[in-house]
This record gives sequence, structure tokens and C-alpha cells, in this order.
Amino acid sequence: MRFLLLACLVLAASPAAFAQTEKEELEHCLDQIDKDAEVAYQDGLTWLSKGNRPAARQCTALALIALGQEAEGAHRLEELANAPDAGGIEERGVYLTQSGNAWLLAKMPEEAIVTLTNAMKLRPSDGELFKDRSRAHVMLKHWKEAASDLDNAIQLSAADAEAYRLRGYALMKQSRLEEAWQDVVAAQKLAPKDVNVLLLRGDVREAMRQEGIEDPAGLGTVEEPRTRIVGN
Repeated sequence: MRFLLLACLVLAASPAAFAQTEKEELEHCLDQIDKDAEVAYQDGLTWLSKGNRPAARQCTALALIALGQEAEGAHRLEELANAPDAGGIEERGVYLTQSGNAWLLAKMPEEAIVTLTNAMKLRPSDGELFKDRSRAHVMLKHWKEAASDLDNAIQLSAADAEAYRLRGYALMKQSRLEEAWQDVVAAQKLAPKDVNVLLLRGDVREAMRQEGIEDPAGLGTVEEPRTRIVGN
């Protein structure tokens, strides 16, 4: 989870409105975060001293997140999104997306939901945001809300195996086992070798067995995995 969320932060880190020199400096910052986040943070502070530019504030916030100070980084990104010099809708949406993911890393799902909801207002067609918010709902065991967010994610991207897997999990937690199995089928068709899908498949089948549903074949079939999964 931490690796995936940090990847999301990096992928969304270059708002289009930055001047070319700022883009280059931000790209350098991101490269440095991968190598040595402490050095990246110190470089960001130096950059801030030269003019307190939005890209410099973003750089230091992302470096703090990489250093394990997720809540502080999330707070700074949220402040940046609301700052007068943050830029346009695209830039503000990026900062809020990054902030929401950082709140998830900090295991603060309530804050993540608020921030990601605000990001959705600026990026209503971004299916990843619905997946991100669903993770916050899962942390809170809000299974119905998580499934609803994943309905939207799948509507925006029908070929997203992860969205089907996550929704299958949320449906299983609601004892909606037949629907959960259908999502397992869809997820495994899209990602047949995904270990997480295979693990969910086993969990759903066991839940169905306990409920007396011995054979889910009539609900949709999934090929048996060719190799045995050992451990986690």
C-alpha cells in the first residue's frame, strides 16, 4: 500500500502551469526523493528560500511524506491547494489528490475522505480518486460507501482489475457473496496472475461454503490457478 500510494504521489507531481525551469527543479526533487529523501528535503528548503514558489512547497511536502511524516506532508499539500498562488483547477486538483493519499499513508481516513472529496470536485472524471476514497472507507469499515465509490471507479474504467477486487472485498464484508464472486470473476479475467485477486477468490469461496453455497459455478467460473500460492 505505501509503495503504491507514493507512486501515485510522484506520478501526479508536475502541474502543467509550472515554468520550464520549475518543472526541471521539481523533477530533480522527485528524482532525489527516490535516492535520498533527506537531501531532497534540504534542497527543497534551499529552493524555498529563493522565493517560496508553489513547486518548492510541493517538493518539501513530498519529501516529508517520503521521510515518514505523512500527516505533515498532507497538511502542507492541502494548504498549498488552497493558497492564492496555487494555480488553476488542474494544479489544485493534483495537490488535493496527493494530500488525500498522504492522509491514507498516515492512517487518517477521515481526513483522507474530506480531502479526496474536494479533489473529486476538481477532477470528477478521475476514477483513481474513487478508488483512493474507497480505501479510506475500508479503513473505517464503511463497506457500503466503499462499494459505492468503486461502482463509480468501474463506471469510469471498466478494465480496472483492482477496482473489481476492492469492490469484491467490500461486497464480501456485506455478505453480498454472489455479487462479490462476480467481481472476483471480473478481476481475475483482467488480472489472472494477481496474487491479491487469488487470495480474495479463496476468501469469497470460503465465505460461500460457510453459507451453504457449495458451487459458485452458476454465478460465473474462474479457471483454477496453474501454480500454488504459498504464504502471503
